[in-house]
Amino acid sequence: MSRHLRNPRLLGALGLVAALLAVALWPRAIESDVATVQKGPLRVTVDEEGETRVHERFVVSAPVAGRVLRIELEPGDAVARGAAVASFLPVDPVLLDARAAAEARAGAGAAVASVGRARAERERAQAALALARSDLERTRALAGQRIVSSEALEEKETAFRAAEEALRAAEFGVTTAEHEREMAEARAAPPSAAGGRAIPIRSPIDGVVLKRLRESESVLGAGEPLLELGDPRELEIVSDLLSTDAVKVRPGNPVLIEQWGGDRTLRGKVRRVEPSGFMKVSALGVEEQRVNVIVDLEDPLEAWKALGDGYRVEVRIVIWEAPDVVKVPTTSLFRRGEEWAVFVVEGGRARLRPVTIGRRNGLEAEVTSGVAAGARVIVHPSDRVQDGVRVDARAS
Repeated sequence: MSRHLRNPRLLGALGLVAALLAVALWPRAIESDVATVQKGPLRVTVDEEGETRVHERFVVSAPVAGRVLRIELEPGDAVARGAAVASFLPVDPVLLDARAAAEARAGAGAAVASVGRARAERERAQAALALARSDLERTRALAGQRIVSSEALEEKETAFRAAEEALRAAEFGVTTAEHEREMAEARAAPPSAAGGRAIPIRSPIDGVVLKRLRESESVLGAGEPLLELGDPRELEIVSDLLSTDAVKVRPGNPVLIEQWGGDRTLRGKVRRVEPSGFMKVSALGVEEQRVNVIVDLEDPLEAWKALGDGYRVEVRIVIWEAPDVVKVPTTSLFRRGEEWAVFVVEGGRARLRPVTIGRRNGLEAEVTSGVAAGARVIVHPSDRVQDGVRVDARAS
């Protein structure tokens, strides 16, 4: 037996077998995808679908009971303010009783008063806009001399935009009041006033036909809708956000508008977060509390003129952004107790590093402490990756 043990060939074979076993049993390096911690801009957004709509829309309706003639206008046709959009023939004279006639005359008088009130509101809005413009010009001059802060300048710019919006709303109010006055006067007019002839129903605005609610000749009651009109150059976007997301949004937040069919991203700005929410059932049958957020388009009309009323878009509302932060892929983060952590690759081995996380979006997260720019972190670390194990790093 001892002769066999001293046999050089046998000893060599045993050594080879031992070496092969050692190689086979030696822990292998774990293949892992790695990414480099970078320093750069980070943007946090709230993403949701949205829908375009005309900012101000008008419904043209029958002023009194009667027969409307066939409406030749079609959706998309342009209309001018004051132009006839439909023809209306009152029914055979049915004399109003004294009470109904008095109510019609009172309604006409109230409509005339509403026109005066709307015109006064427009004059007030014009004066407020002139004052806001003067304040903005004065503040800009002072800001150029560094006498006032940039925050004060932003407040004046916001006030000026609000005054512009108020004037536009006041002008629409005048148009609506004048249209309602015409309808009220038509109701108050005696049946014989038409003389058996068709009465033209006129457009209250310059715009286009959005919807034709009646086409064929038919008998209608007073107030029945005929056409829906609007100006497609005055588009806005409404997006219903989850209420938990809506509380993060503020008027003035920039908005990126994507997936609208064009070859570029459009720019917008949040104008209003509505104060009241509503219940909506999702496609999965889940009841969700939603809040409408209104977005104004900031790009010139030429950039988005292909959009129309009721078009689908995707909005990304920017709620926070910074130009230069240390950031890691969110896929490299994992929970370790109550803390966040990553695995850093150093010397071919994985090293556990607790980190402190700031803002984050779906792809990247801000790191305020724990790792520095330039470090390599493992993305999608598996359960096999532990502190100190050897890793075969691959660029992700």
